[in-house]
Amino acid sequence: MSVPGYRDIPGQQWDPHLSVDPREAEDFLEQYYRENPQRGDLRERLARITDEIAETGTYAHTHAELVFGCRVAWRNASRCIGRLYWRSLVVRDLRKIVAPDEIFEELVRHLRLAGQRERNVIRPVISVFAQHVPGRDNSRLWNEQLIRYAGHRHTDGPHAGTIVGDPRYTQFTETLQQYGWRGKPDNPFDVLPIAIEGPGGDVNLYDLPESAVWEVPIEHPTLRWFAELGLRWHAVPAIANMRLTIGGVDYPLAPFNGWYMGTEIGARNLADADRYNLLPVIAERMGLDTSTERSLWRDGALLELNRAVLWSFDQAGARISDHHSESERFLAHIASEERAGRETPADWSWIVPPMSGAATGVFHRYYHEADQRPAFYLDTDARELGRRGRSPIVPQVPDEPTACPFHESEPAAAGEHRGWFGRLFHRT
Repeated sequence: MSVPGYRDIPGQQWDPHLSVDPREAEDFLEQYYRENPQRGDLRERLARITDEIAETGTYAHTHAELVFGCRVAWRNASRCIGRLYWRSLVVRDLRKIVAPDEIFEELVRHLRLAGQRERNVIRPVISVFAQHVPGRDNSRLWNEQLIRYAGHRHTDGPHAGTIVGDPRYTQFTETLQQYGWRGKPDNPFDVLPIAIEGPGGDVNLYDLPESAVWEVPIEHPTLRWFAELGLRWHAVPAIANMRLTIGGVDYPLAPFNGWYMGTEIGARNLADADRYNLLPVIAERMGLDTSTERSLWRDGALLELNRAVLWSFDQAGARISDHHSESERFLAHIASEERAGRETPADWSWIVPPMSGAATGVFHRYYHEADQRPAFYLDTDARELGRRGRSPIVPQVPDEPTACPFHESEPAAAGEHRGWFGRLFHRT
């Protein structure tokens, strides 16, 4: 089946110059009133928005419509395994906030609301800023996520020839440095600033306060040397560069978060060969035989890294799910949706966890593949900005694989990337 957006099949490109399609608005309103019959007269509402579209090219959602649309967009997110909780999404209506400084202040509030360390709470939150109006430019956020770690490329000194931090964001880091940001080049977990581009094209960089960045030190319940690696990861995964579309109305700036599934950190971010590449380091410290793949040293190291992530988050009181429990919850979500008379769109290649897939219930079935709206979309320009930014000097558009919107890592490269951790702990 060839469904746009599935298995790298391109979806229809967004044209910001087009007016809202009245048919899409009607489809959404019919769904809204069908699932919320107490809301009143659908025909009267349709008549008003038809006039609004004819006059302005778009229309404004009521607050209740916006909340419903955001939650259903999560319900329709085909690459997300955690949709059982879609009704609990906290929707922040910030449509009147347009200035970059004010946007940044609200992003900080978002992170503090989503991750409350003092209460050991992580809750799903979306902050919806101004809707797109045909012919009018919006402020935009470059970052893929609100919290990400820099990749500092060292050309001299003790780390010459290595990347300190996350290699995924090396080009993004270098672009921000062209705008004056320096960061902490020797810190492998150096939080990137927020880059907000105003409607006029001016780029503003903002450092997140420490109080807004909940980080968890990664240790292990039995391998005491794990703490010596100095690992940590942030607790709130807030995707920031996807466009939310509800009833034909687009919201280019609508960052949202849930909470982590452990494998996103332990089997991808910290393990992928083109990310932190920690499996060789851990295997060596464990004394595993890395001379042959038949020893399954990668599997052994991967298991202990994922145990460390889950245990550390539990110790810190930071909510995180394991891939076995979340798989069962997703199947419960499908059953709940079936009882409501709805099909659940899902992409098998993203729903099945990146480790122990066949040991989970989500592996052993097929799914409904469909592009259902309301929805989130990752546009080509937003994807490129999230990976590279836009240089104020010379555009940098090297040939490189693209990122995926609902996971934090793209597929690992064929060869190992020997970054800072690899140089520190490997004999060369």
